[in-house]
Amino acid sequence: MKLFIKVLAFCIIFTQAVLALDCTATYGKGSTKLTLATGSPGELGLVEVLVNTFAKDHDVSVCWVKAGSGKSLSLLKQKEVDVIMVHAPEAEKAAVAEGWASDRTLLGSNEFYITGPKNDPAGIKSAKTAAQAYKKIAEAKALFYTRADNSGTHKKELSIWKSAGVKPAGDWYVANKDFMLATLKKADKTDGYFMTDSSTWVVAKNELSALEILFRGDIVLINTYNALKQPGLETPKKKLSKAFIDFLASEDGQSVIRTFGVKEYGEALYNDAKYAKQYDR
Repeated sequence: MKLFIKVLAFCIIFTQAVLALDCTATYGKGSTKLTLATGSPGELGLVEVLVNTFAKDHDVSVCWVKAGSGKSLSLLKQKEVDVIMVHAPEAEKAAVAEGWASDRTLLGSNEFYITGPKNDPAGIKSAKTAAQAYKKIAEAKALFYTRADNSGTHKKELSIWKSAGVKPAGDWYVANKDFMLATLKKADKTDGYFMTDSSTWVVAKNELSALEILFRGDIVLINTYNALKQPGLETPKKKLSKAFIDFLASEDGQSVIRTFGVKEYGEALYNDAKYAKQYDR
């Protein structure tokens, strides 16, 4: 029996250690722990600022799990996280309709840029639409990186290929299966094309030597972010999750979002919900 108790105790401690490793970072020192999954807003530091502002008035700590939109939605569905911040509108609405997500709330937006080598071998600078730019890349068989990870970026990319009437395949179409910043840097080192979000571009542009923005401005490239949570208010964590989403939509939260990055980079990395509303679907 003593041996069994020791083994059980070890298993509990080991499990707790494994779970702790799942947190990319933890912000706040409160007693109620929320788990939030998102990609770029966490990677670029917005989540940290938002949580630290929220934690001034709430007894909370937030475990950030670095995950693209597809993975974040999956984690919410599996009840492994409490809140997500994602940019996959159709999947978000389906999640709410199916009943395993609630409180979908518009947070803000950025946009996608199609970047590539400065000499633009596919000639996408002359494209009139994002679909036309993608078609030119495919016709030239120019090196293109896809994240291939079911993220919001990947979903958007696939929708553009579909609009272009192209099924991308071949040596030129390379699956990187990494996050935005890492893939952007890889494209820079290898003279490849890549669709990045504007926030990541602002953060990384001074480190890039080969790439430039070659196409932007198509309305399909506008990228809106929404927050969602597990349904219900029957537990303290669910109530706090709702309070956190309400904060994100409040003037205090929106002020953080619309000014984030200005001091460090000279421009905001995200637009607020008021601006994003014109593009929200």
